[in-house]
Amino acid sequence: MSLTIVDLSAYVGLVAVGVVTLNLLLGMLMAFRYSPYRSWPHHRFNYFRLHNWSGYVALSVSLLHPAILLLNKGPRFRVKDLVYPVHSPSQPLENTIGAVAFYLLAFVVMTSYLRLRLGRHLWKAFHFSIYFAAAALFFHSLFTDPALKGDPIDWFDGGKLFVEFCFVLIAVVSLLRWRHARRKAAHVRQLSRQAATSS
Repeated sequence: MSLTIVDLSAYVGLVAVGVVTLNLLLGMLMAFRYSPYRSWPHHRFNYFRLHNWSGYVALSVSLLHPAILLLNKGPRFRVKDLVYPVHSPSQPLENTIGAVAFYLLAFVVMTSYLRLRLGRHLWKAFHFSIYFAAAALFFHSLFTDPALKGDPIDWFDGGKLFVEFCFVLIAVVSLLRWRHARRKAAHVRQLSRQAATSS
């Protein structure tokens, strides 16, 4: 069985999901103040740089994923169908949400590149857009028919299982991060109350 243009685009889309998942996990490790030197693997490792580069790779692969469809003969996609896929020839809703995911990812990468000019607080507010980008990406990846025929979704297809695994992984780690942030905020409030009562 030969590899079609649609198949190639679908595989590149799965790579995009994997790289975005890696990028999110690295970002959340930073939020947890994880140190690869103090913890496993007990080596100095600049995962902040890997986090940055995985963002650039994710953006590039996410651009390549729909661009490949320009070579497809049927259904025929034009540039405007990729840039503004509201009237795309196949699954316009799912493709529009995929385009939203790409634009949000591009926004996050661009503002991260300018983070020193923007300042930490403004950059951090912009950076949280990555969660909306990830939500749109997972929706697009889960509900799009890889063959672009609009067939019912096979939730046990290998590609769908991979996306489902990435989604559950991000959901669980995001919940842990949220709990960690709440505990940290409660600890800071407790310390401030203790300081106020002792003064």
